[in-house]
Amino acid sequence: MPALAGLLVGAMVGVTGVGGGSLMTPILVMLFGVAPTTAVGTDLLYASITKMFGVGVHHGHGTVDWQVVRRLALGSLPAAALTLAWMHFSEASRVKDGFIISMVATMLIITALGMLTKDWLHGLGRKLRVGNADQFKHLQPVLTVLGGIVLGVMVTLTSIGAGALGTVMLVYLYPLRLNAAKLVGTDLAHAIPLALIAGLGHLALGNVNWTLLLNLLIGSVPGVLIGSLISTRAPLAFIRYAIAVVLGAVAVKLMLT
Repeated sequence: MPALAGLLVGAMVGVTGVGGGSLMTPILVMLFGVAPTTAVGTDLLYASITKMFGVGVHHGHGTVDWQVVRRLALGSLPAAALTLAWMHFSEASRVKDGFIISMVATMLIITALGMLTKDWLHGLGRKLRVGNADQFKHLQPVLTVLGGIVLGVMVTLTSIGAGALGTVMLVYLYPLRLNAAKLVGTDLAHAIPLALIAGLGHLALGNVNWTLLLNLLIGSVPGVLIGSLISTRAPLAFIRYAIAVVLGAVAVKLMLT
């Protein structure tokens, strides 16, 4: 069963760049009964390894904007490291599972709303980019780094956001520069170092189940390769709306448990 879950989620990640933490962490908690802190840590390492295979495909097709990746990482990687340090020194890693569940549910709702408003944000970004090009381009690097900081903190705490919220940020900040394929590839490339650093930090905190991780990878590696190959042909809008509805339903379920 974990391998099948890995296959399905891996395929979603390859196709849309979305679905790693936002789908896998709730699956681990709700279907497999994994402790929330362990689900977050295991999912982060799972996501970093899975997305490496997807990025290889996207890089080969020239659908990764490495300058944008560097800007995001400039904010997200230090933010992730500082969040891990705070968790270690304040013993926040030992917070009650109820807090983690609430954080995950909140992030799922934010992610679902972001996915549902993605087209509107893209239109707004395009309008600003065309109407006030010089100022918009001047602010792009700073806003991208700030977006990376937000992602670094939230992904480290919940394992959610690197894919879903990352694509929503990028579709607003780079409405002309990134087409659908480049949006997925660039977001995947940024998610790898972020998830890896956060995952290794959780490993040091004892929040990784190795047996579960290996079972997930057995399914996810072929899944993400298949998804990446068909990403330019998939009905991305339909898939995005479907995922958003599922995430909203899962969030409500988590809040009621």
